[in-house]
Amino acid sequence: MRQIVLDTETTGLSPEAGDRIIEIGCVELLHRKLTGNTFHCYLNPERDIHEDAIKVHGISNEFLQDKPLFSTVVGEFLAFVKDAEIIIHNAPFDVGFLNAELTRIGKPAFKAQVKNVLDTLAMAKELYPGKRNSLDALCERLGVSNAARKFHGGLLDAELLADVYIHLTRGQDALLIDGEEQGPDGIAQTRMDYSALPLPVIRASAEEMRAHEKLLDDIDKASGGKTLWRQTSPA
Repeated sequence: MRQIVLDTETTGLSPEAGDRIIEIGCVELLHRKLTGNTFHCYLNPERDIHEDAIKVHGISNEFLQDKPLFSTVVGEFLAFVKDAEIIIHNAPFDVGFLNAELTRIGKPAFKAQVKNVLDTLAMAKELYPGKRNSLDALCERLGVSNAARKFHGGLLDAELLADVYIHLTRGQDALLIDGEEQGPDGIAQTRMDYSALPLPVIRASAEEMRAHEKLLDDIDKASGGKTLWRQTSPA
């Protein structure tokens, strides 16, 4: 499966109030492995950045003055994410900003152009209820090094989130997937290892045991005492 891990940086917190995207970072996963393919751009938001936002991502108004508009890069961006599963931390935030940018230039909503969107913040809240589940907190909890993260950054955060996502979901693969081999028809076949799955033991009830004994009695009677079940069963 092709997946794209995506992060954005913005001028502020509210697209409804006119805040804009100033950076998009994407990294590609194929069969849960980083391919090295990325999409990254800085954008001129045509407005000033809130001071509080600059403290978060460190991107200045002066730095963005000569950067392209969203409308200039949208074709390349949508081609990169097309039909992929998109992985975002706190997806409603980024998708809200992307939808605002797309609406502004007459394009369909973001989710209409990708396979689906997976929110790792929602996943983390289910796995670690009541705990901090920011990207930094998850990096610390899952052993993902974020030493290079002095500020938030689109591409850096997407790369960190890719590692976090793989750690969050690694049990799914470790439990079931045991490599691939080629079948006689030349088609790759995935071997599944179910040995680690917990198998429930459902014991027969007293009523079921009585019914079983009656059935054995009937079979024994019909065969003239030639059945072997009771002879071989443990005492």
